[in-house]
This record gives sequence, structure tokens and C-alpha cells, in this order.
Amino acid sequence: MAARNQTKDLKCATHLLSDKFRNMTEEKKAIVRDLGFGGLMHIPPLGVDHQLLRELANNFKLGENRLKTGYGDLFPEKVEYKKLSDDDKIIYRRFQGKTLKSLTDEMMEIGVGNEEKRLMFKRIFILYIQMAFLLPTTINKISPVHLTPIFKMDGISERNWGGMF
Repeated sequence: MAARNQTKDLKCATHLLSDKFRNMTEEKKAIVRDLGFGGLMHIPPLGVDHQLLRELANNFKLGENRLKTGYGDLFPEKVEYKKLSDDDKIIYRRFQGKTLKSLTDEMMEIGVGNEEKRLMFKRIFILYIQMAFLLPTTINKISPVHLTPIFKMDGISERNWGGMF
């Protein structure tokens, strides 16, 4: 309950999203669309309450042109560092404690010229979009909650992102 009270008055940083998408390369935008987050590119920079924006963004179905609700448990288990592979531990440590600003800078600067860089861009984008829009917290650093999806990238566009909240 305390965590919920800490985030209930936050405003979504829609102006940050709008700015980042405006300055993102077309190749990166294509990757974002492939991840299933292309609709976020159309959110204007508004001063709307975070909960309302989050609800609308997560439940509006572009293909059907309607608002559809329903929640599930998106990532029921948390990342357990001890159970990660050695390669995943490196990724975990790479992002642990990073700020929204450092993620933003990295997301805009990283190249996407090969599969390894494209996968890293996807991970950075997923972390960024959670911190800036889907799951902002009062602490401006990546938390273990934010890290879970980057280790489950297969089928990420089919996940019920509304279930995170």
C-alpha cells in the first residue's frame, strides 16, 4: 500500500516520450514497433494524470480502435540474481542502479547495426519505457521490478503490460 501511495500522484512524462520519439532514428522506431510499443509514438505531450494515461495506453487496441480492459499477472516472479546465467548476471549488473537520464542518453546514442546491438537497444528501450511511462517510481533508478522483462524478451509484444500495475 505504501508503494502505491508513493506513485499515485506522479505524472507521466509524455513530453519526454514525445521528444525521444521525435529524435529517434527510423530504424530504432521500427524496432519499437516490432516490440509492440509503436502506439506510444502517437501520445502527445499532455499534462494528464499518470494513472489515467497509463490505463488508456495499456488498454487501447489500435487494430480494433477500442478501449479494452482486463488484467493479468505479467511477470509474476522477480529476477533472482543467483539463478541467472553468467551472461545474464553481466546484463543485470550493467543496468543495476542506472538512472532514467543515463538510460535515455544510452537509448539515443546506441547503434543498431547488428543483432547484438539491436537486442541491447530493445533491453534499454524496455527499461526506459517502464521508468518514463509504464512503471515510474519515486526513485529515479532502475529497480529489480524493471529488470524482469529484459530477461523474457521472447513474445514481449504479446504480454499484458496493463497487468504490471
